[in-house]
Amino acid sequence: MNLAYIPSPSTGVIDLGPIPLRGYAFCIIIGVFVAVWFGNKRWVARGGTAGTVADIAVWAVPFGLVGGRLYHVITDYQLYFSDGEDWVDAFKIWQGGLGIWGAIALGAVGAWIGCRRRGIPLPAWADALAPGIALAQACGRWGNWFNQELYGKATDVPWALKISDGPNRVAGTYHPTFLYESLWCVGVALLVVWADRRFKLGHGRAFALYVAAYCAGRAWIEYMRVDEAHHILGLRLNVWTALIVFVLAVTYIVVSAKVRPGREEIVEPGAPEPSDKTDDADASEADEPEAAQADTDAPKADADEDAVAPKADGTAETAKG
Repeated sequence: MNLAYIPSPSTGVIDLGPIPLRGYAFCIIIGVFVAVWFGNKRWVARGGTAGTVADIAVWAVPFGLVGGRLYHVITDYQLYFSDGEDWVDAFKIWQGGLGIWGAIALGAVGAWIGCRRRGIPLPAWADALAPGIALAQACGRWGNWFNQELYGKATDVPWALKISDGPNRVAGTYHPTFLYESLWCVGVALLVVWADRRFKLGHGRAFALYVAAYCAGRAWIEYMRVDEAHHILGLRLNVWTALIVFVLAVTYIVVSAKVRPGREEIVEPGAPEPSDKTDDADASEADEPEAAQADTDAPKADADEDAVAPKADGTAETAKG
């Protein structure tokens, strides 16, 4: 018997009159706002214009939602297209089921379209948004808590998650893998922010670091889950995906650092320069009049010295007038 555990909500829906507020959708929406807000702060700090991140997110978010749902439906097709299942459920996104792999892949296509329309390099935009995406995932994972899904193996640890009887689940206490991944994503966001400040990551390397760090955590968290999944050589499909994507992300960091070292100096054409550059320019402009005045006074000083210079016989020569 567990003396302490994390309770699960009795329902994932709160009805406000005729409007149902679904916990899963609410967590996704909060995550999107957090990603855009934090990404905008980082974009402006890099020299971009405020609001650009949101403008491109208008393209990236819908593509990402479609991609995330497609990945889930394709990899768990038996939940929707097997005998006795209703294929219409594949469109009920509020019931859960968004694959981050598909969301990032197709979301990148939407972001590429938005960046191309604004003349912005996609890697620079992705670097600015990377830690915000990790925080969005941290928020979104709490949607699984509302739906009582994607938990781990049975356990009696004090932080175990209590699950009630329901479709495709048995009452008991289990590892809260949703919480593990949420905390891991917060750590990933902090890691990317620190590394970006320390090493001035550019050309997509901050985003690649986010991908690699997330995959490292997702691999062991996925291994703990007990929900139905396809297996290849004894490992869950998502574990293989995490391992492959991790290798690709690390390879990109290494190759990119050699081919395109440093960071982009201009991330958005026509955007105002960062304040530090502006201050330097103002300081140099302020020094120019003094330097010009010094140059103007120099000949006069030389002339005055010549006027009073002694002649070879010891007498002073006066200016002709």
